[in-house]
Amino acid sequence: MAVRATVLRFPSEPDAQESSGLPWGVTVTPFAAKDENGNSPLYGSGGDLIPRCENCWAYYNTYCDQEQWAWTCAICGTLNGLSSETIARHANPESSPETMSSFVDLELPLDGAEEEDMQARPVYVAAIDLASSEEFLELTKSALLAALEALAPGSLFGLATFSHKLGLYDVQGPIPVVKNVFLPADSDGTLSIELEDAMPLFSFLAPVETCKDRIASALETLRPTSSWAGTGGEQGLDRILLGGRGFGLAMESLISYLGSEHGNTFALARIFAFLSGPPDYGPGQLDTRRYGEQYASRGEDAELALLPEQTPFYKDLAAVAVQAGVCIDILAVTNEYTDLASLKFLSIDSGGSLFLYPNTDDSTLPQDMYRMLSRPYAFNCVMRLRTSTEFKTGNSYGHFFPDPQYENVQHVICCDSYATYAYDFDFVNNDGFARHTSELPMLQLAFQYTVVVPPEEHSTTGSGLTSRSKYTIKRRLRIRTMQFGVARNFNELYDSVDPEVVLSILVHKVILASLSEGVREGRMLLHDWLVILTAQYNDVCKIASSEFRSSTGSLIDVTFSQCPQLQALPRLVFALLRNPLLRFHEEGIHPDYRIYLQCLFSGLESSSLHRAIYPLLTSYANPDKLAYPRHSLSRAALMTSESPIFFLDAFTILIVFYSSTADPTLPYPPPHDCLLRRTINKVKQERSITPRLMFIRGGQEDASVFESYLIEEQDVDGGGFANAMGFVSFLEEISQSVLEYMK
Repeated sequence: MAVRATVLRFPSEPDAQESSGLPWGVTVTPFAAKDENGNSPLYGSGGDLIPRCENCWAYYNTYCDQEQWAWTCAICGTLNGLSSETIARHANPESSPETMSSFVDLELPLDGAEEEDMQARPVYVAAIDLASSEEFLELTKSALLAALEALAPGSLFGLATFSHKLGLYDVQGPIPVVKNVFLPADSDGTLSIELEDAMPLFSFLAPVETCKDRIASALETLRPTSSWAGTGGEQGLDRILLGGRGFGLAMESLISYLGSEHGNTFALARIFAFLSGPPDYGPGQLDTRRYGEQYASRGEDAELALLPEQTPFYKDLAAVAVQAGVCIDILAVTNEYTDLASLKFLSIDSGGSLFLYPNTDDSTLPQDMYRMLSRPYAFNCVMRLRTSTEFKTGNSYGHFFPDPQYENVQHVICCDSYATYAYDFDFVNNDGFARHTSELPMLQLAFQYTVVVPPEEHSTTGSGLTSRSKYTIKRRLRIRTMQFGVARNFNELYDSVDPEVVLSILVHKVILASLSEGVREGRMLLHDWLVILTAQYNDVCKIASSEFRSSTGSLIDVTFSQCPQLQALPRLVFALLRNPLLRFHEEGIHPDYRIYLQCLFSGLESSSLHRAIYPLLTSYANPDKLAYPRHSLSRAALMTSESPIFFLDAFTILIVFYSSTADPTLPYPPPHDCLLRRTINKVKQERSITPRLMFIRGGQEDASVFESYLIEEQDVDGGGFANAMGFVSFLEEISQSVLEYMK
């Protein structure tokens, strides 16, 4: 459970917070195995026995003052009584982890019925789009074969296909059997037969350990609908219906089909929806004609028109999926406009992920599938951030949904160790953190979650066979209590800034602004924020004296020369303005790619987001020797560096670039046992998604992909043409805007 704050020392009162120009908040990665300093929680049991404050319901922790029969809540200051059972338990530190550590992870008891009835087998269903191409199906088969290797024994797997009909596969017999149910073409149609009647659920869900080869055989039989014409007796009917992609009703039917066993066979089922284009058939079909040149001709804002969903169908379906215990991952392999703005809710609101691959040639889909299924995840999570009385949580950001009844309680359907959320803070009143008290600001994050624990293998004596007991579910409570300092002045506040967390909060804010008011508004918000921060910093540090404010901008310190912690921010803002997330439709930014980036960035941990916005460029003297650990993203940096090899880490892509002047005797590509390769492998291993790896030889191969990341000479507003003025002219423009603001 990592918690990182925008400032390690909190502002002392509202005026100080306002005048600083800084966002005030935290990012939290609740299912991370360790905290931000690499410390693990203290594990134990008895999560239901921890004393709770009668006033704010915070949990007892090591910051609380304890007397013989009472304790004072560190969060709200209320005096609470202690029961004799708790006193006895606290007398033995081994049985009360909350008295030993401020970071604990404790088991909670399950209800008797819940414990007894739940088989809790992991259930996975692949739903494959057949209104696609041979290349798409080959990639999907590779991805599912990788997935089968990652699935634990005892898991259940179902194979379904969709086009103008929904196909259910029974792979438990000697040969795969498919039952097809026709999907109605009209947008309010329903199935003519229940899926349970077409194929019983337990014929559809096959045990992975005994049916892996048969599932692979069934995958080999898949053919795109375009190849069906001219085969078999139903040629005429199929020819009329060819090309239909009845995704909406297929998903709705599968959710209902699986939902009948929720809480009995499984606690959480995951559907992997492989999609090759927009749903264009039956309920949930999307009108893709809204994407095109029509906005330019009408003078409309294309971003504002293409970012909102065109139908609530998929958002409503996600709510149904949550109730049915089904989480949906959408894996779209297409460069066609698919309207992910409408589809995204089905994945992110149900606890799943949204992946977009523009083509099948260099797609990392198989690696992403394997990685996604190999890592642990928690589900049915409830999260609550409590603060001491002087301040409160303001906005919350991330892929969760708020509790309909309780304030400041968020639900996360499915959460892995990378999933990150953010909160910003507001003062409760004008007093702030009073100077005359010794009480420091406190935070407590409580995260209640469920995990499926694989069965233990019991060796049967003499026979060499292993018998397996069933999967079990465990409910756990993770609590982290933290104390922060208070900045006595602006220097202390600015010196305690974490620029990566500031970037995270900014990205959340500009995504929300883009969705509600368009990309132009999001860009203006970001630009104005940097202007105000620079003005406040200059004012606080008294750099620009009032009599010179109307003259040239040279007296404005736009590089934050007196504060190292702020120095990264202008570059980060410049890079964010250059990012496809905030570039314009007319610059060729595909609206689906923008939606994909919004979904990706709003769940990333701060360091990963930093990489994605401002990539890391390092240089090597040879594949085994690092030359320089960090360069600015500029052509000048390449030209002035004498290093022959550059390594660029842009989070979703890794590029190894050999300069045109590199010694031809240097091994290319770098050998597998060298330092550079070990660095690449380590980066790939630690990443939440699989980055694409490229090798480019300058002067011999097209280097445009690599050069597109050298943003510092590119114009912040234009089409990215190098003009040797990019970042420099951006700072000059900020300086002029600061002067205007300070007049």
